[in-house]
Amino acid sequence: MAIREIRKEGDPILRKECKPVKEMTDRTRELIGDMFDTMYEAEGVGLAGPQVGILKRIFVVDVGGEEPAPFVFINPEIIEMSGEQTGSEGCLSVPGYQGEVTRAEHVKIRALDENMEEFELEADGFFARAIQHEEDHLHGTLYIDKVNGELTDLSKMYDEEEEE
Repeated sequence: MAIREIRKEGDPILRKECKPVKEMTDRTRELIGDMFDTMYEAEGVGLAGPQVGILKRIFVVDVGGEEPAPFVFINPEIIEMSGEQTGSEGCLSVPGYQGEVTRAEHVKIRALDENMEEFELEADGFFARAIQHEEDHLHGTLYIDKVNGELTDLSKMYDEEEEE
């Protein structure tokens, strides 16, 4: 597997709608492996196709902790959302920043796995947040489009801590 370049905010590919995956090919299997390698290398919890320059409806998530992991979501569709949570989010495509985003507390998603077999999954809390964040990428939406208030520049936070 290989580490791929993560596209950054300003790259037009991040704002495009992704196309469905029609069949599992060796190239798609390689992409999935590369996406996991890239996500882990960057210390992220999710990564979507457009973030590595591929306009396919595919993302990977591994939030660790109590959730079984890792997950591959191909042609995902969120079919239920309920509740509300607001929390801090960041993104590998918008490095150095965080912002408060309100999302559903609970989601039910239908997708295909790496064997192109359909599954449904219910998620709550941080796992639900990660799924919604990555699913947004497939529609050209970044978390910064949904931030409540201002983005926090993390480099300034670290500078202020060093001055104390």
